[in-house]
This record gives sequence, C-alpha cells and structure tokens, in this order.
Amino acid sequence: MKESFESTGKSEMDNLHLVLQEILEEQKAANKMNTDLVAAVNRLTTKVSGFEEKLENQKIMAPAIDPTPLQEVIKKGVMDMKLIVGAQPKNIVRKYQVLLFPEQDAKLFYKVVFSRWFLWLAIMLLLTNLYKLGIHHLDIQKTIEVREVENDKTRIAWEYLYEQKNRELHRKMDSALAITERQLRQP
Repeated sequence: MKESFESTGKSEMDNLHLVLQEILEEQKAANKMNTDLVAAVNRLTTKVSGFEEKLENQKIMAPAIDPTPLQEVIKKGVMDMKLIVGAQPKNIVRKYQVLLFPEQDAKLFYKVVFSRWFLWLAIMLLLTNLYKLGIHHLDIQKTIEVREVENDKTRIAWEYLYEQKNRELHRKMDSALAITERQLRQP
C-alpha cells in the first residue's frame, strides 16, 4: 500500500511540477509583454511630448482669406433657391372681399370720390331745400287763395248790403268798419 501511495504521490508531484512550470512560463511571457508595453508607452510619451514642444514653438499664421469667391457661391446658391421656390406651384387662395376703396392709389381715389360725393351731396341738399321752399310757397299761395275766396264772399256780401238804400244800415256798417280798422292797427 505504501508503494501505491508513493507511486500516486510521485505522479501527482510530477503533474504539479509541470503545472507550475507552465504557470511560470506564462508569467514570464506576461512580464515580457508588460515590459514591452511599458517601453512602447514610454516611446509614445516621448513622441507626444516632442510634438507638443514643436506645436508650442511653431507659430501658425493664417493665410489671408478672400471672401469674394465664397460670397459669389452663396449668392449663386440663394439665386438658385429663389428660382426653385419661384418654380414651385403656388397655392391658389381665393379671397372674397367687398372693397369700398381700392388698395392702390387711395389718395387719388379719396380726392376724386369724396370731391364728387361732396359735390353731389351739396347739389342734393340744394335741390331738397328748393323743393321744400317751393312746397312752402305753394302752400302759402293756396292759403292766400282760400282767404281771398272767403274775403271775396265777405266783400260781395258787404257790397250787397251797402248797395241797399238804408241809411241806418250804412251808418252801422261804417262804424263796424272803423272799429275793425282800429283793432287791426293795434298790436
């Protein structure tokens, strides 16, 4: 039993030894890669610091820029956009408006229309007043004619009575005439 234990222990030791050697080799390879990596980083650091020094020492002068070609390109682009927009079909907008006055030349319209309106308004006002005056005159004439007809009747009756050959009647009529003339003179 002891022999079997020694043989199994030896084989395990050999296996362990082999595993440790492999791990040691892998460790050496990893160390070498780390060393290479550190060396590469150091080289890159020196290169970057060299670039930084060169950039700090280098004076950059901007070349003189002529904006005219750029402006011409922009103008051409704007003109192209205007042409494109102008060539697109337009939406048809239908507006229904009742315009009392035109949208253009409003001052001229006001002068012409309002001067004519005021002229026609003045003429209409004059004609209306003439019509009212004429109607008033006709009413007065009719009133005068009616009174003349009434007065004619009274005068005819007066003359008829006066033609009677009665002196007492003549005196009474003359006194009535005198009294009415006095009453008419008094305001």
